[in-house]
Amino acid sequence: MIINNNYKISQSSIPGQILEGAVIIPEEIVVHIGHPDEISQNIKVPFIDYIKNVASSELYPTWHENALRANIHAIVSITLNRYFTDWYRSRGYDFDITSSTQFDQAYSPERGTFENINQLVDEIFNQYVVGEGRIEPFYAQFCDGRLSKCQGLYQWGSVDLANEGYSPLEILQYYYEDNISIKTAFIEESIYRFESPLKLGDSGLDVLRKELQLDRISENFPAIPKIDPIDGYYDETTEAAVKEFQRVFDLPVTGIIDKSTWYKITNITTAVKKLAETTSEGILLKRFEEILSGVLLEGDVRPRVGLLQYFLVVISLYFPAIPEIAITGVFDNQTRLAVIEYQKTMNIQPTGLVDLETWESIYNQARGILNSLPVQNIYLPLIKYPKDYAFGDQGPGVFVIQEMLQYISNIIPQISYIEATQIFDEATKNSVISFQNFFNLEPTGIVNEETWNKIVEIYRVQRYAGVNIDEITLK
Repeated sequence: MIINNNYKISQSSIPGQILEGAVIIPEEIVVHIGHPDEISQNIKVPFIDYIKNVASSELYPTWHENALRANIHAIVSITLNRYFTDWYRSRGYDFDITSSTQFDQAYSPERGTFENINQLVDEIFNQYVVGEGRIEPFYAQFCDGRLSKCQGLYQWGSVDLANEGYSPLEILQYYYEDNISIKTAFIEESIYRFESPLKLGDSGLDVLRKELQLDRISENFPAIPKIDPIDGYYDETTEAAVKEFQRVFDLPVTGIIDKSTWYKITNITTAVKKLAETTSEGILLKRFEEILSGVLLEGDVRPRVGLLQYFLVVISLYFPAIPEIAITGVFDNQTRLAVIEYQKTMNIQPTGLVDLETWESIYNQARGILNSLPVQNIYLPLIKYPKDYAFGDQGPGVFVIQEMLQYISNIIPQISYIEATQIFDEATKNSVISFQNFFNLEPTGIVNEETWNKIVEIYRVQRYAGVNIDEITLK
């Protein structure tokens, strides 16, 4: 960034990155004590404390550790499945899960927990079971296997398998499907709960999710028109599909996804896809990847978001209509509004989503500005590792690598100087190799995660040495 004295670089960011439609650990869940239709209290419980309580209620602390791990994965998966699919809330309830073992899992507000189970939960509370090519957590049904039988994991049977040397994943695959795997969820408040109405002109991951749900519902209810394109932008085709959905299901026909429409769409999607069944049709990850491979939307925290925000800040120096935003790595509403103002300024349709046209326009504008400045006047923000870069690659990621190496070479002359051309050419490869040799990394000439992180570390140590970050500004 350019040195001045008013603009603060935000150091906040969400850990991890949101993969398209990713599962996110909520801070808390609401547990209904008893049968779903029983009049009883609802208790708001920290997610991790809920898992510890259920695990201590369902499992014996003396079991083999692999059996305990497998069962905890199942407990987490059932909990996240109920939460992710809005199983109860989409049916009009005001809770996420019950304490009834007839429907969910054993939870006792008053019970204590076991220390070794607590330690395991602390380690793996955000790891869940998922089917191949799916997003939603697997409904990992379980029972004790002695007094009761089920279509899922036998708890006592899992102990026998663990004693025979089965790993936690092998135990789960034995009882469920061979192609299931264990994934790690992000630890943040879910962006998928209803927050505010969605309407014409809105964009974001929430819009995309509802478009995909309406598209699936239309297969069973063909009166609902197809949305074209499905891209996370609430256009006229999205509005038409919402209106027809509202007509079909006796809701006020407003074309706006309010709270009742939001949860009705979720409810009907769950019904037609049977998301909470072990035979779930599921949400295809490939569909999200295809749509979002070339677009950034509100709610996104992939590494490119930090670059996007940085480029917008640089451009805002020369275009007053574009508001100043913080570089957080989170595509928030302020970023969306800045994108809209940029699109208006450049005569691009103001959707607030960053498709290929908008991305290339923003990048080229920012690169032109940065190339006109001495390297000593540029402060790059912290950008998380996005992917490997090698000879022949080009684009913003390469440009950032070259900018960092260019500055580092001024401090460490053993690292060869390069121009920031955005093309990973022979000179860039040689500079990367000299950097790797200097810092005892394997001299491959490829910027993998280890090399990327080391370049970022050295750049920031040198670039910000003796500088108060709060005093760095663009004005």
